[in-house]
Order: sequence, then C-alpha cells, then structure tokens
Amino acid sequence: MTPLPPNAVIGILGGGQLGRMSALAAARLGYRCHVFAPEPDSPGMQVAAARTVADYLDEAALVRFAATVDVVTFEFENVPARTLEVLEPLAPCRPGIKALGICQDRIVEKRFLEAAGVPVAPWRPVASLEELQAAVAALGLPAVLKTTRLGYDGRGQAVLRQPGDLEPAWQRLAPRPLILEGFVPFAAEVSAIAARGADGAVAVYDIAENRHHRHILDLSFAPARVPEAVAAAARTHVTRVAEALELVGVAALELFLLPDGRLIGNEIAPRPHNSGHWTMDACAASQFDQHIRAVAGLPLAPAERCHDAVMRNLVGPEGMARWPALTGMADVVPHLYGKAEAREGRKMGHATRLLPLGALGGMTDGTAIGGL
Repeated sequence: MTPLPPNAVIGILGGGQLGRMSALAAARLGYRCHVFAPEPDSPGMQVAAARTVADYLDEAALVRFAATVDVVTFEFENVPARTLEVLEPLAPCRPGIKALGICQDRIVEKRFLEAAGVPVAPWRPVASLEELQAAVAALGLPAVLKTTRLGYDGRGQAVLRQPGDLEPAWQRLAPRPLILEGFVPFAAEVSAIAARGADGAVAVYDIAENRHHRHILDLSFAPARVPEAVAAAARTHVTRVAEALELVGVAALELFLLPDGRLIGNEIAPRPHNSGHWTMDACAASQFDQHIRAVAGLPLAPAERCHDAVMRNLVGPEGMARWPALTGMADVVPHLYGKAEAREGRKMGHATRLLPLGALGGMTDGTAIGGL
C-alpha cells in the first residue's frame, strides 16, 4: 500500500492516555489526529488536531468522523464492534474488526491462542451456576472466575479458593457468560509487544517483566530478567499472535512464566500496552511510533533498546505524590497524562528510569528502581 502523505489525518477511537501518546507520536511523524470519544477534555483530545465528543454507537457522528479522516485506529479494545462495522466501509480500520472481536471476548481469545500455538491455562466457559460447579469439579480449586468482556486491571474477576466462594462470585460478576480459568502458580508475569506493518513485516521488542499492585501494573523491567530461551519463546508467541490476527498495528501478549520455565498465554491487547511505555524513552522508536507507522502504511522501525529501563506507573494520589521528586531525577523521564483528578486506582502518568545496556541484570529490585 502507499503510505499516507504528511498532514494526513488519523482517526483514533478513544481518548485515554494511549490515544494521547499515539497522537503525540503521529505529530512527530507529520500526521494529524482526530480523536473520537464520549468524554470531553480526555487526555487524547488535549493533544489532537480535531475532536468529536459522541457515543461510540452514534452512527451519524461516526459517518461525519469517517469523512474527515484517512484511516481509523483504536486505543482500547472495548470499542463496540458495531462502531467498526459502521466505519470500515467508509475508511480503512487498522487493526480491523477481526482483531477487535477476538480480543473483546475471553472465550474467543482463549480459542484463538490455542489455535495460534500459544499454551493457555485450563479453562471452561460458564453460563450458569451449575456449569460453574461442574467446571470447578473439572479444574479444581483455586481457580479464577472472570467476565468474558469488559474486565481490566483486576475488574470483573474473582479468585475462588473454597466451595463457598462459588455462588457469591457468580452473583457478583456480570455480564455473563463467564469463564473459569485454572489457577496458575506463576513465578513471574512477562509481556511481549510486537508491531506488524501493512506489508506483513513484524518487529518485536524485548520482553518486559511486570509487577502489579492491587491488580494494576506497578513496575515493568526491560529487559525481563529471564533466560534467553524464555525470552525467545515469548517473542515467538507474540509474533504468532500478530500474524494470526492479521494485525496492522501493535499488539501485546501477557504471559505467565511458570517455575519450570514454561510460558502460559494470558491475554492479548490489540493496541499499545501499559507494559510497553518504557519504549518511549529506551528505544529510538517507541510502541506508539510503531503503531502509527503501521496504521499509516510506513515501514516499521527497528525495535532495539538503547537502554535498560524500569517503568513505574503513577496511580492515584499516591502516584502523584511522587511527581515533584521524579521531575528532579537526572536518570528518570516523567510523563503525565493530563487527567484533572487523581482518583484512587486511576493511572495519572508514568516515569521511566534509564540505565546502561546490560546494567539491569546485575541489580537487585531496590537498586534498579533507584527511588523511582
């Protein structure tokens, strides 16, 4: 395909921080962005050339939006499928509805991962309390019960540890059906991020090692401190995912690392990912640069690291309390997302500590974080 010319307009569905950072990357590459979201003054709209404030199912607004853009992408996977059904006949959508649909439903996603050759934890679909009881009998306890749609950052799930947990969890979680997953006693969580261009070329970043606090990503260490065979397997898995999705854009694959070195696929995100924010400062081309390059039909850039990195999310009032000190640290690059209110559990920004190549592997966690 012919790349979009300078000053072409990229439409972004969603106005959150991922849309904001994508729009900033687009501006560096000479493109303008038009953000479509229901929330006024969202982080993405603050840096966009044009804005549409409307519901994702407002078809008249979508038609007007499509007439102003050269290509459409999205910054989160909970955009209704109907939105892309309206837009795809009017403007190219990258990624398309196939990737969106697979990643919106955990049951479909699990089947997709298995077909792509990525191992997953044992699982069962659950459409009734009786099916939940049968699934627990098959998989055992502990297990994790999740909504198939709309869950993120620990929302929409419950850990079942004893038989008495089943009915309260079933009553609490919605929408249904649900999915039961066998509990994975993992040693670490890692993530792999790949970009796939319109020409089918794939570029994969070094995998990151992730730590969570209250179910929200807290720290990412890049590169992950794992054996090279594990890192290579993760890169292979995310490449298979990107190719099987027929992706044009960026996708992240979250994986559990078991004590014996095996990897278990957890979730796919068909867009830039929180655990890849370190690429903004530790690589010549970030995950957002790659996403825009792919969407615009430009060649992908190399995904090599220039630094080792530790990224910390700034979450809620506690995260914002770190901000003044972080702005004065010489080896730390801070980023704020323009959100007005620091609510509990809300991602307000992130900061990345840059280290010399190879330094991270010889550090303890406390030394690597270095006051971050």
